[in-house]
Amino acid sequence: MKDVLGFESCWTLFFVCALVPLPARSDITCTSCFAPIRRNEAHAKPTAFISRDFGSAPDGSTYKNWKWRLDGAQLSSEAHKKSSFVSWREKLQNAHISRAERTSPAEEKDEKVYPTKDTQMNKREKRSLFPPDSAAGSRFEFRRTGGVEGTGKSPRQNEPHLITSSFALSGDSAHNQAMVLWSGHNSSVILILTKLFDFNLGTVTESSLWRSVDFGTTYEKLTDKVMIRTMLSYLYVCPTNKRKILILSDPEVESSLLISSDEGATFQKFNINFYIMSLLFHPTQENWILAYSHDQRLYSSVDFGKKWILVHERVTPGRFYWALSGLDKEADLVHIEARTDSGQMQYITCRAQKCSEEGRQYPFSGRIDTNSLVVQDQYIFLQLTTAGRTTYFVSYQRGPFRTIQLPKYCLPKDMHIVSTDEGQVLAAVQEWNENDTYSLYISDTPGVYFTRSLPNLRTSRGLAGNLIVDVYKVAGVSGLIIANKKEDAQMTTYITYNKGQTWSLLQPPTKDTTGHDINCNLPSCSLHLLLQMSENPYTPDTISTKHSAPGIIVATGVLAKSRISLDEGRQWDKLSFSSTPLFVDGVLMTPETENRIITFFGHFSYHSDWQLIKIDYSSLFGRKCTDGDFQTWHLHNKGEVCVMGERQVYMKRKPGTRCTLGREYSRVVSAEPCICTLYDFECDYGFERQASGKCAPAFWYNVNLPAHTCSHGQHYRNSTGYRKVLLNNCREGLKDTLSPRMQQCKPIAPSGLQLSTINSQLTAVLGTNITFRVALQNGDSLSTSLHVDFGDGISVSYSNISRLGDSITHTYRVAGIFRVTARAQNSHGSDSSSLYLHITSPVERIFLSAPVVVIRGKEANLTAVLWPTQPRTATFYWWFNNSTEPLITLEGSVSHTFTQEGPNSVTVQVSAGGTVLQDVKIITVKDFFRSLLLSFSPNLDEHNPSVAEWRQDVGRVVRATLSQVCGFPEDQLLVSVFPGSPTAAELFILPETNQSAFKSHTEEQLDKARTTHTRAY
Repeated sequence: MKDVLGFESCWTLFFVCALVPLPARSDITCTSCFAPIRRNEAHAKPTAFISRDFGSAPDGSTYKNWKWRLDGAQLSSEAHKKSSFVSWREKLQNAHISRAERTSPAEEKDEKVYPTKDTQMNKREKRSLFPPDSAAGSRFEFRRTGGVEGTGKSPRQNEPHLITSSFALSGDSAHNQAMVLWSGHNSSVILILTKLFDFNLGTVTESSLWRSVDFGTTYEKLTDKVMIRTMLSYLYVCPTNKRKILILSDPEVESSLLISSDEGATFQKFNINFYIMSLLFHPTQENWILAYSHDQRLYSSVDFGKKWILVHERVTPGRFYWALSGLDKEADLVHIEARTDSGQMQYITCRAQKCSEEGRQYPFSGRIDTNSLVVQDQYIFLQLTTAGRTTYFVSYQRGPFRTIQLPKYCLPKDMHIVSTDEGQVLAAVQEWNENDTYSLYISDTPGVYFTRSLPNLRTSRGLAGNLIVDVYKVAGVSGLIIANKKEDAQMTTYITYNKGQTWSLLQPPTKDTTGHDINCNLPSCSLHLLLQMSENPYTPDTISTKHSAPGIIVATGVLAKSRISLDEGRQWDKLSFSSTPLFVDGVLMTPETENRIITFFGHFSYHSDWQLIKIDYSSLFGRKCTDGDFQTWHLHNKGEVCVMGERQVYMKRKPGTRCTLGREYSRVVSAEPCICTLYDFECDYGFERQASGKCAPAFWYNVNLPAHTCSHGQHYRNSTGYRKVLLNNCREGLKDTLSPRMQQCKPIAPSGLQLSTINSQLTAVLGTNITFRVALQNGDSLSTSLHVDFGDGISVSYSNISRLGDSITHTYRVAGIFRVTARAQNSHGSDSSSLYLHITSPVERIFLSAPVVVIRGKEANLTAVLWPTQPRTATFYWWFNNSTEPLITLEGSVSHTFTQEGPNSVTVQVSAGGTVLQDVKIITVKDFFRSLLLSFSPNLDEHNPSVAEWRQDVGRVVRATLSQVCGFPEDQLLVSVFPGSPTAAELFILPETNQSAFKSHTEEQLDKARTTHTRAY
């Protein structure tokens, strides 16, 4: 077993049938995404780090909490301070499929950059707001063993003998942030970047880079020699070559990169013309980097940041991914979520250095939701919301996208991907009737069919509203998961040993760390753990496991005095490291090396310099372990020796034996398969686990229908309601009984035919490609033909549906509403499906054709003329005078009866193709009038531009001329010039106002006036 450094009352160490630790992974999505379980991807991050920040926040408020994480051979701490900005971890977004945290340089001003998990900028206050004995404000005080400084000679014989030394970073006492890099890999180099960040200015005003080549015994200040007048901001290490280091300068002062290929011994400076917000290193190629800028542009470099080229614009923050070996065809392929010119999000792939329009591919046709692309392991996830209903899609091993199938009445409101390792997807799904809880779902290998494992998962929200789900996969033991469930407003911790098929309460410990009995017995009392994050967003991870120690789970509790255990937590010894109290901001251990060195990072007082105390505890272990130092133990589940279908026997160091384990040490002695039982199987899609433990079909699932790909003469796998848990190694027993049975396909008529557009939209712009999807739920795909009629006189036919592929594309040449019909048919019957598709084009002009004068009480015809024409796809809105509600029609013509004498206004609007246009006319209403048609000389046609303004001006001139020549009042004359050629007009002669009572006399006057105008014209 590894050495365990712990703290009395701070860790609860318990054995789950001999299980051992790895830290909680956090990956998502999301929305996806982002929530618990981290993606296995090469980020720009140091292998080990320590950071602090004690700068003043804008509001002056401060919180302080501590995180101790046992990660491999690494134990780290974090101190957090509340401020106006949030980290990338807190930004893992909501309501979408979420994804892994990404390396980013910072969380400071305007959320410009996002720190990765392993390069976070943490905050340390110099004066605690909490009392020393409070959990939130606890500080670790380490005192160096008495005697000669650095010798570790202790007057207390019962304390372990350690060799220690200290070093002060002189001159940096004002610096409020620091980043520590120790790459490990048998390297003795440690780099520390300290800086003073001014929250008011939003920039770094001072910075120092320190380097040690002797495991932290002494440090050299590099900024005084090679980086004068350069303001350093963030420190990165290449994940595939820890000797390569990249440092960003503060962009408010200078936009440049400092690059080293020898662990910081020398640096080269390169200027850049954009501001880096986040970095993503390639998982295998050490020189390949993606950089995301503040203006949503993605850049790539293939020489470790020396030269950059633009990859794509309008890229969604954090939604870009490198290719994965063995899955993507090109190693330099980049997966991107970006906004198109039309404003819609699309999934795009291209090569990092050749991402022109010609080199881009669109693996998913049509738009996708913002912040929904997740590329994780063998899977790619997308989501698309239409009419308030969200559909999730998955691609397995870069194959075609398939719709994720959740139980029929799950009706998900949100989905977060928890993990995708081990060839299976764990997802937290918020069902339609859940508000502050989620349900845990487990998929089949392709990630298509999901079944529910545990309902009512406890969740919380981070600073930016990101979802945090209390689910934890224990490292080192396949199928072991711990989750917190909300029951009657209380949190209850459950554990499963068979990947979520059965869950049970945690057995509480019998004694506390002081040896006193604990009165807690199942099922009325059980052990409860905090997983991932607590309600307080600054509270750190509180659980840790490790692959190299399968079966041990370490969970945190209340912090107290420092202790050390060398016998698996059976005995804890006091240990002092400093004669002066040291407020510890972090602890750093060498990862992936065999030395036994710990570095404590902190300060002695409010105004002191940064202090580094190096502790070499190799003297605690005088030799390497031999075969006689080990004993065997069996991994088991509450006495049941079969876990995930096999008996696993491990070797562990005997209690009290102080020897070191070599890196070549193998811990697994044997693993023998067990006989298959009911609990080695999970319920298949459409089946639910009953109280008896058996799986029964859900009421909505028809067990008698085979898969739609089933063809006559072939066989299909008929589910028994069970599917073997992935990676379960059981044999015989119930395996044959519960495994799917091969059954011959029977000829049946096609049914469940579904026709849809790929983006679920029933409208499209004229001339664009429209992609249709046809799906047959049941029937023989090989013997069933398909005929699709697009409704515009064009149709296509397929001899069998299996030849169809993923989709059918069609382009309409005219606007209109078209009935699209798909018909599937074989010798046993047929099925059909239809939809009505609106093809529109933007309206360019509208003209209201209406009479100038109408008779009161008689219908008048009004017509809206459109360019171009919009057959049946436009909506018209008509307002008469001061009406508040319009008359709505689908035709461009209406008849209306005017009842009010005098001028009446008519307004018409047309809505088509996302465009709304309007025209207004004034119509004069009289009880009677006279009219006269007018014609003009053909010469006038040469000057007719066919615009409404020209016709209005000509009519005004004609009316004024006739009034002057005939001596008739101009306000009783109206002239309407007709559109088109030859130019013609109509003259209207109106009675005086309020002359209806003298109609006969007035009509005689109008007849005389018409005769006079005819002679004059």
